[in-house]
Amino acid sequence: MDTPFQDFQKTFHDLHIPTKIIDILDRLGFSYPSFIQAKTIPLAIEGKDIVGIAQTGTGKTLAFGIPMMARLAHTQGRGLVLAPTRELAAQIHEDFKKIGLPLGIHTVCIIGGEDMRKQIRELHSNVRVIIATPGRMLDHLRQQTTRLDDAIIVVLDEADRMLDMGFMPQVEIILKHVAQKRQTLLFSATIPEDVIKIAHQYMHHPTRIEITPTATAAKNIHQSLYIVSHANKFSLLEKLLHDHKVSTLIFCRTKIGAARLARNLKLKNIKTAEIHSDKNQQQRKHALESFKKSHIRVLVATEIAARGIDVKDIGLVLNYDLPDDADNYVHRIGRTGRAGRRGLAVSFACPDQSDSIKDIEKAIQTKIPIEYHPAMPKEYFTHAKKLVKEKSRHFQRRRHR
Repeated sequence: MDTPFQDFQKTFHDLHIPTKIIDILDRLGFSYPSFIQAKTIPLAIEGKDIVGIAQTGTGKTLAFGIPMMARLAHTQGRGLVLAPTRELAAQIHEDFKKIGLPLGIHTVCIIGGEDMRKQIRELHSNVRVIIATPGRMLDHLRQQTTRLDDAIIVVLDEADRMLDMGFMPQVEIILKHVAQKRQTLLFSATIPEDVIKIAHQYMHHPTRIEITPTATAAKNIHQSLYIVSHANKFSLLEKLLHDHKVSTLIFCRTKIGAARLARNLKLKNIKTAEIHSDKNQQQRKHALESFKKSHIRVLVATEIAARGIDVKDIGLVLNYDLPDDADNYVHRIGRTGRAGRRGLAVSFACPDQSDSIKDIEKAIQTKIPIEYHPAMPKEYFTHAKKLVKEKSRHFQRRRHR
C-alpha cells in the first residue's frame, strides 16, 4: 500500500528513521513517504518545532507519529497528542498502536464519554504516549490522576480548532503542565494566520511546512453544488443516493437535523447510522465501525465527524446543510478522496445562501460548479442561473482588486 501524495524522490530510508520503525512500516505496507511526511519527519526527529499544513488524507498522523516514536525510543519522557474530537483521538490512537506496540511504546486514549477509573488505571501503567481531547485531559489534571511534566513532545492536531476560542483556555492550562523544554508540533489542513500568531507563543522558532496553501481542497475530489429549497432537499437526496450507490457521509448543521434525516432515510429502507453529541461514546463508536465495515451505507453526522473519520472508501460526501464556518467545508469534503483516490463532494444550498457559497469559494480559491438534476422543478433552474451570475460578478470583482 503506497502512501497518498507520494514523494517518489525519497523513501522512508532517506528520512533518518530508525531501522526498527522502517521494518514496521514495511510490514504495514507503506513504501514511500507522502510529501508532508518527507518534509516533516527529518526535521521533527531532530527535535525542531513545526507548523505543518497539508490537505486532509495526506498522512499527517504518521508525519508526527513516526518522529515521536523515534525520539521516545531513545529518550526518557512521554509524548502528548491533543485532538479536538473523540473520533479523531481514537483514530490517532489506533494508528499509533500499530507502530508503538512493536517498539514497546504503550499509548492510551483519554476522551470524554468513557470510564474515568479505567483511564486512571491505564495512566498509572507504563504509558509513554497520551492521546487526548482537551476537556478530559484537563479533568485528569485537575483531579491529579496524572502529571504531564515529563511530556517532552506535544502535538496539536487540527490546530485551528485546538487554538480557537472554544479550546484555547483548556489548551493554555494543559500546556502549563507539560515540560518547559519541549518540542511542539502543529498540524492541520487549515491554519489561519491569526492562529499561527497565537501558536508561536508556545513554540520555539517553528519551521513552517506548507505542502498546499491553507484551506486547499484536494484536486482528486469532484465538487458540485445544487440549488434547492429546504422542502425539496430530501427528495433530491433520495435521487442522488439512487444515482450514486456508494458509501456516503452526509453532514447536517444540527444534531436534531441529523437525527431527523437519519430517521427518514431508515424509513426509506436505506441502511443508516448517525453520529452527533446526543449519542453516547459507545453509540458513536458502533456507528463508525458499522460504516467502516460497510454494514451501513450512509452515515449522517454533525461537524464532529468533519475531522477524524478515516474511512478509505467513502465515495460521496454530501453537505445537506452548508457549514457555518467556510474552513470546515475543506475538512468535511476531505473525508472522501482519501489516500489519492477519487472522491465526490456534493453540497445543497438554498436560493438565499449565496453569501455562504461565496465565503466557501473564497476560502478554497475555487468556484464550485452548479449542477442541475432533471428531476428537480424547473423553478430551481432559474434560482441556480441567478446564483451563477452573482458568483461570476463576485469573482470578477475579486480579480480587479
